[in-house]
Amino acid sequence: MKCVFGLCLAFYFLAVPAWGNSIRTERVVSPGGIEAWLIRDHRNPIISFRFAFRGGSALDPPGKGGLAAMVSSLLDEGAGKFDSMAFQKTLEDKAIHLGFESEKDSFSGHLQTLTRNREEAFRMLKLALTVPRFDTEPVERIRAQILIALKRKKEDPHTLAANALFRSLFPNHPYGQPTDGSKNTVEKISIKDMKDFIRKRFGRDNLVVAAVGDTTPDVLSRLLDETFLGLPARAASWELAKVDPVFSGKTQLIKKDIPQSTIMFADYGLTRGSPDFYAALVMQHILGGGGFTSRLYSEVREKRGLAYSVYSSLYPFVASGLTIGSAGTANERVAKTLEVIQTEWKRMATMGINESEVTDAKRHLTGSFPLRFSSSGRIARMLVGMQLFNLGIDYFEKRNSYIESVTSNDVKRVVKKLLNTRGLTIVVVGRPVGISIHN
Repeated sequence: MKCVFGLCLAFYFLAVPAWGNSIRTERVVSPGGIEAWLIRDHRNPIISFRFAFRGGSALDPPGKGGLAAMVSSLLDEGAGKFDSMAFQKTLEDKAIHLGFESEKDSFSGHLQTLTRNREEAFRMLKLALTVPRFDTEPVERIRAQILIALKRKKEDPHTLAANALFRSLFPNHPYGQPTDGSKNTVEKISIKDMKDFIRKRFGRDNLVVAAVGDTTPDVLSRLLDETFLGLPARAASWELAKVDPVFSGKTQLIKKDIPQSTIMFADYGLTRGSPDFYAALVMQHILGGGGFTSRLYSEVREKRGLAYSVYSSLYPFVASGLTIGSAGTANERVAKTLEVIQTEWKRMATMGINESEVTDAKRHLTGSFPLRFSSSGRIARMLVGMQLFNLGIDYFEKRNSYIESVTSNDVKRVVKKLLNTRGLTIVVVGRPVGISIHN
């Protein structure tokens, strides 16, 4: 019976709703002034709830890197009268999915529950946010798990490459530090640090909320006040100084005895609010973001078979913007792979794009957009992102028109603005043969 119930529950949570053109986002404001964006769907008895606080791991205090990440791992390890075991058992017994995560610019949480368990689910969320216990046993257990994960990541080529790349791009800014900290910083995080984090970072003024599923504005309004009114009215400042990445145009090697090297590279990007963002999105689709149709994939994978995959993508942060790309290939093919990537980068920078590429990219970007609406949880995440980036409550309706309005001249202008003809900033992890290294 347990297996049957588990399979049924999995079906509930993983079922893909046929959203079609029926999506309508409503603004709900509680009597206490807490705002949420809601998309109703009463076809399944499920509520997907997501929220975020502006300000993430980039705000970790000096010497306490990984604080936000550690807090995110401990909020569901006991709260109020529930110790860790009792808290987890309540979630399990009621089939409540509750979790938290930290990114560089935000700290977020998600809650998914069957409608009949709604009251208990939101009560547990309130406890986690307002009276987390941070008992010694779970704190030290989670700390040990984090330290083990950090040790493993020292052997992971992609993590090594990403950390080295961000350190070089942001040498004097919090973006240059890993979200999960280091062994030295994690060992120094105290229970007092975590309690201070909760007190300073969780405020109603830096909160954004989204709900998708089987609820109504009246019910949601009540739940918003019951869940969040116990938080401080104002959080500590979450503003970060704007920063321009430092592009050296050089290649850094991290030697590791593995048969395949990991390559990561970076160039200029844009923040999400830039008026050129959609033109840059079209440009990146053509260059490296278009999967099987991108120039990088065509030249590196299809024509030469140098790597199984290669891509580039825009990475917009609150205080900066990047384009980041990656590829993996055998050590003896690294030099040729980098040569082809650099050549294609410079070819677009100097020769630009043609009309048909822009048309095809726009068609794909607009046509594939509905595929993102694959689950209520994913839509809730998108609604939170829309609020964090100030995209407007009607973004779902307007997004494709933003893409369609991009012209070839727009893309050509952005190509000249963003693509660095002096060379990409590159990190290679492995034992590559025959490349020029500047450590």
